[in-house]
Amino acid sequence: MTQASERARNALDSGRQQDAVEIAQEAGARGDAECLAMLARWRLIGSPLPRDLGEARRLLRAATSAGSEDAALMEAALTANGTGAPQDWAGATAILRDTAERYGGAAAQDLDLLGRMEIDADGYPLALPEPERLGRGYEVRRWRQFVTPEECAHLAMSVRDLLAPSIVADPRTGRAIPHPIRTSSAAVVGPTRESLPLQAIMRRLAAATGTRVEQGEPLNVLHYAPGQEYRAHMDTLPHVTNQRKVTALLYLNTGYLGGETCFPEQNLSVAGGGGDMVAFDNTLPDGSPDPRSRHAGAPVRQGAKWAATRWIRAQPFDVWDQG
Repeated sequence: MTQASERARNALDSGRQQDAVEIAQEAGARGDAECLAMLARWRLIGSPLPRDLGEARRLLRAATSAGSEDAALMEAALTANGTGAPQDWAGATAILRDTAERYGGAAAQDLDLLGRMEIDADGYPLALPEPERLGRGYEVRRWRQFVTPEECAHLAMSVRDLLAPSIVADPRTGRAIPHPIRTSSAAVVGPTRESLPLQAIMRRLAAATGTRVEQGEPLNVLHYAPGQEYRAHMDTLPHVTNQRKVTALLYLNTGYLGGETCFPEQNLSVAGGGGDMVAFDNTLPDGSPDPRSRHAGAPVRQGAKWAATRWIRAQPFDVWDQG
């Protein structure tokens, strides 16, 4: 952290927002990479500066050029997922390659993993495995070895610093309380953390489910310790016009007992192995919730279970515009 960025951070922490902005802007104008990256993050968050995704991208480009490795990784992610500008997979890959050559580290690891994926020029899979079709009447699809062990590890490690006990807002008080049906730890992978390997996996997931990658909510990574579970529930949401149409669940590891995905209405229990994916529809043809989609994550009896969930909406979902 540079002196200017530290001063800006201290000003912000003490409630002097305008001072923080002025310090960061003055230093950014002089080419301070950390302050440029800080301004970009503020433009993405929408505080203490108004949200402006295009300006955030401009600031990230300047921060990357000024030598910020973190800004470069963030710029690559946002270039690929289309934040503030149209999606540009080739441009994102070029940023990642330049960053890997300059710094090595995480960028080089991401580039290496990306190079081992069978994808086209836009990050989509060249081929897909055929799914098993489970259940009668209501179909649950399972793809064996949908992601590789290296890809599973990348997904799990991408949120190790974010994992926290699952919480939900109390409908009466608005306060954060323990999630009433999910006892796992969870982390949401926001747009700035969507590495290119992760985005390639999400494109693969979209292709397998016959949806567009833009329809997906941010990926949720879940960690279940012994005794933790996800009690029976439905993934559809109340009072929304853009409903969760499909749920896709990736199993990221082996070596645990329990943790099956159970569909009580179907008397169906699905045990996923490391790298497998399960997908099922949440809605009926008219768009209303399908009660047959009610499901649960059984308690883990031994070991730890890692999983990742992506809820896919009926229409494109803009994580930046949820007002």
